[in-house]
Amino acid sequence: MSTPVTLITGFLGAGKTTLLNRLLKHPDLAETAVLINEFGDVGLDHLLVETLDDTTMLLAAGCLCCTIRGDLQKALMDLAMRIEAGQPIRRVMIETTGLADPAPILHTLMSDPILLRRFRLDGVVTLVDATNAMATLDNHPEALKQVAVADRLILAKTDLAPNTDALRARLAQINPHAPILGAEAPPAALLGIGPFQLDAKLPDVAHWLGKEAGHHHAHHQHDRNRHDAHIHSFSLRYETPLTLDAVASFLEMLVTTRGDALLRVKAILNIQGEDRPTVLHGVQHIFHPPIRLAAWPEGDDRSSRFVFIVKDLTRETVQRGLAAFIKAA
Repeated sequence: MSTPVTLITGFLGAGKTTLLNRLLKHPDLAETAVLINEFGDVGLDHLLVETLDDTTMLLAAGCLCCTIRGDLQKALMDLAMRIEAGQPIRRVMIETTGLADPAPILHTLMSDPILLRRFRLDGVVTLVDATNAMATLDNHPEALKQVAVADRLILAKTDLAPNTDALRARLAQINPHAPILGAEAPPAALLGIGPFQLDAKLPDVAHWLGKEAGHHHAHHQHDRNRHDAHIHSFSLRYETPLTLDAVASFLEMLVTTRGDALLRVKAILNIQGEDRPTVLHGVQHIFHPPIRLAAWPEGDDRSSRFVFIVKDLTRETVQRGLAAFIKAA
């Protein structure tokens, strides 16, 4: 019997890891293997998935639409061998980077003859950030594709954008077949929703899967940390514990002056005087309050790590600014 695969996608900062953490705590998601992809040269999401174990994999850094498709196939084949060896894996969930074009991922899941014998695509769940979605859909074709291929749309952060009527209407126009659910949707609403059927999607989706996914991205052999001429990712690492005031003050300044350029900011921090790691999440002008995890992951070096995914903002600018605030502190 084939193992169901759920694809969790959505643009940067939409709340994919938050949803995944919530789902994995539910009994219906017991014995679930998780594949996590990140965009950038340092992976952090695998540190933030609280149920990390030997069935949770961090795929190689890079844009899943091109540079690590082979790794996705390899990871699924590894899971298939584990299942055949008797490991109890009842479901696979794939969390994609926010910049991933979903078409090649779906093409892999739907066309590889070996994978088709072992796995079946159960459905696509797309997270939509209610606070930024309208601008994101205007400016990023990947976000449009993520919405268009969804079997379920999860509207997140509605507490920060209580009037979502216009957004809901737009999502329904892009994908009239996908129910729009709230961020607290139960697992039952997100599982068993497949198999993925092209005839239930708009014609453009079949075009993306049939034509775009089949080529070899000859024009798309890019820096694994650069998504196009304007968007790129970089990481910063600090071995010495930091002060939260210095980091918060710098990010406040950056949000004030260049908030539109901050597509996504993630950090796991070693704060002076704290035994537990502190996690920061930000999207453009919105940063969530710091969260303290229960403990550092076993074997972690406890360095502070930042991942910035930005548009038209240089690494040097961010690094100099943060260094100045750290020095001043």
